Amino acid sequence: MTLRVGTRASSLSRRQTDWVLQLLRRADPRLQFHVVPVRTAGDRSSRPIAELGGVGWFTRELERALLEGTVDLVVHSLKDLPTETPGGLVVAATPPREDARDALVGRWPTLDALPRGARVGTSSPRRRAQLLAYRRDLEVVPLRGNVDTRLRKVDAGEVEAAVLAAAGLVRGGWEDRIRQYLDPEVMLPAPAQGALAVQVRESDAPLVELTRQIDHPPTRAAVRAERAFLRALGGGCTLPVGALATVEGDRLCLQVRVLSEDGSRQVSARREGRPDDPERLGHEVAEEVRPFLSLMGGGP
Repeated sequence: MTLRVGTRASSLSRRQTDWVLQLLRRADPRLQFHVVPVRTAGDRSSRPIAELGGVGWFTRELERALLEGTVDLVVHSLKDLPTETPGGLVVAATPPREDARDALVGRWPTLDALPRGARVGTSSPRRRAQLLAYRRDLEVVPLRGNVDTRLRKVDAGEVEAAVLAAAGLVRGGWEDRIRQYLDPEVMLPAPAQGALAVQVRESDAPLVELTRQIDHPPTRAAVRAERAFLRALGGGCTLPVGALATVEGDRLCLQVRVLSEDGSRQVSARREGRPDDPERLGHEVAEEVRPFLSLMGGGP
């Protein structure tokens, strides 16, 4: 059987997809794959995604191809996937998560070692707010493009450093560029950062069953809690949000952080729940922080 696999056209997306296909081949060595690169709206835009508004900038065209039947499955970076799934589609597998943390790249060995007033590149409002919360003296500037493009901008001296997802650097073969893995107490990751999603048509029962063989239950429980928290905050919350869940034995631990855009105010929460009910944990933590959102300058 040959499966048509949709993925973004970037080199990192292709590597992530190839890794997922290796897992599927282990599940069924008879499988063959035809990879179909898809250029998304987010890939075509040079503007920071935060300025575009809405969701699905890196996923909408892939989901459309799946619904139209031009591909059989797609591989997403799960943090890019909207929390509401279109009817007829299902995330059948979340393979084992890569390191969820953010990482510092550049000449300087640590965030603390950066000189006063250093220019740090990121187009993520979440990273910007947390950088400023940790060091008000930094100049945080927009930095768009694929990972290799952003690394070239660091090398060219456009910024002294940049903050990127560690998972992308590791999967893309740039692990040697990491100067520091940023502790979640300093830089809490985006919900589902470091995780991948394998999405198929819900009606394709044999493919759903096949794909579920590469699902990793601890990863699925963690990202479901994180995404449930994000979804429970609602569309009215436009503030920077971090969330990270981990499975520790029979407990699921979720920590979250919501910040004002300039990082001057923040609210954090940490709670435990059951791995078999991650959505409940996400909703409970959202209710805990919701009363404080107006103090951050946003929220419902």
